[in-house]
Amino acid sequence: MRLARAALGRGELVVLPTDTVYGVAADAFNARAVQRLLDAKGRTRQSPPPVLIPALTTLDALATDIPDAARALVDAFWPGGLTLILQATPSLVWDLGETGGTVALRMPSDPIALELLAETGPLAVSSANLTGEPAATTADAAVAMLGDSVSVYLDGGERREALASTIVDATAADGTLRIVRQGAVSEWRLRQVIGDRLADSGA
Repeated sequence: MRLARAALGRGELVVLPTDTVYGVAADAFNARAVQRLLDAKGRTRQSPPPVLIPALTTLDALATDIPDAARALVDAFWPGGLTLILQATPSLVWDLGETGGTVALRMPSDPIALELLAETGPLAVSSANLTGEPAATTADAAVAMLGDSVSVYLDGGERREALASTIVDATAADGTLRIVRQGAVSEWRLRQVIGDRLADSGA
């Protein structure tokens, strides 16, 4: 963990376990580090990484105009496998790529991830794989794909669920939420919390 903190502080990349799949992390406020993350995965700035946060209190520091329905989902599913796309706080000094003024936030439910996040603050984290390849469910699988582009690999054992987080867009002006990616939290479970404030997935 000490080596991981130091590597992130130098703008390097770290692979860490989460409650869904393994992720590759960079300091969210270091533009060079975020670019290094995109380069390692073979992604462009048009695919900005989500940001993992250590606590619910961080939500209001990084996002603004949060709909009530989004807060209800946070109460129900954080920490856990739900990522919310929200309007980013305009004063933030960071560069995650072409975000259109939004940020995708998640609080993971994994003790290793949360311990690291508590010490580093928000981290830009994307699944630990090359674009187009399956997300790594073990540290060894991440090493095989990302190799020397990552400075430190934290091994938390196999992630048996192998499901990425569900991504929900909560930026619509009318307050309606929309599923962008199906994942660890099912549409049925989302509807149990917010009902018809969740748009039909086929819409």
